[in-house]
Amino acid sequence: MKIIDRLNEDRIHISFEIFPPKTDEGFDSVIAAADEMAKLNPAFISVTYGAGGGTSKNTARIASHIKDELHVLSLAHLTCASSTKEEVRYVIENLKSLGIENILALRGDIPANMTFPDENRFQYASELVQEIKKHGDFCIGAACYPEGHVENEHKADDIRYLKQKVDSGVDFLTTQMFFDNDIHYNFLYRIREAGITVPVLPGIMPITSASQMKRSQELSGTVFPRRFLAILDRFGGAPAAMKQAGIAYATDQIIDLLANGVKNIHIYTMNRPDVAAAIMNNLSEIINV
Repeated sequence: MKIIDRLNEDRIHISFEIFPPKTDEGFDSVIAAADEMAKLNPAFISVTYGAGGGTSKNTARIASHIKDELHVLSLAHLTCASSTKEEVRYVIENLKSLGIENILALRGDIPANMTFPDENRFQYASELVQEIKKHGDFCIGAACYPEGHVENEHKADDIRYLKQKVDSGVDFLTTQMFFDNDIHYNFLYRIREAGITVPVLPGIMPITSASQMKRSQELSGTVFPRRFLAILDRFGGAPAAMKQAGIAYATDQIIDLLANGVKNIHIYTMNRPDVAAAIMNNLSEIINV
């Protein structure tokens, strides 16, 4: 089944994301996390792609396990900056052979000490989308940035490039994490005005520790609202309290989104089934309304 068909259903969908292990030794623990998350009945589980191709082989293995053994829709990430065009084509064909119908197409981070762009690599996610479409009838997702992409100085440029990407064959979008829902609502207004009509899944990251917040800010450049910073100041030194507060904050974000008509939400679970379960428990009656 294609994810776009599920997203178009008139009901609430909550999805999760997991990432492959950095080494093969961690494979079983990731599979165990996926097994636990599958019990929570997510709309789908996405599997990220290893930087520099280091864990890309496990992306397909985990996505296949989710689909075939857990009977949950899987979404395999695919990035192109770290791989040659030949390597990208191999991965697409491998996913196709495994019966994986859903791919999240990303440019990805540019590896250090590498000349980019070059003729052997796709430069933009839109080029990757076009390549995926040549290989089969895939459902293709892509990323978007409510607070603006760090490489674009103007948000208008961001929207224009996003429109080009969607027009090349994207079925749905997933946002980078954000912690102020007004940013998301404003973003939705701007992209709809620009003619981008595909479903957009807000990406929610439960921050359960002070170190996780610092890392998230380094990776995304996201702005943390004063309300969240107050939580961190008060509970950041108490791990159990910070975990509970972070789950409550993410839950509150999701409830607000649902109350304002958003039906499809993606949770960056960081391979934490306990966090995913706590949020789903908080939403147990709400998601059935």
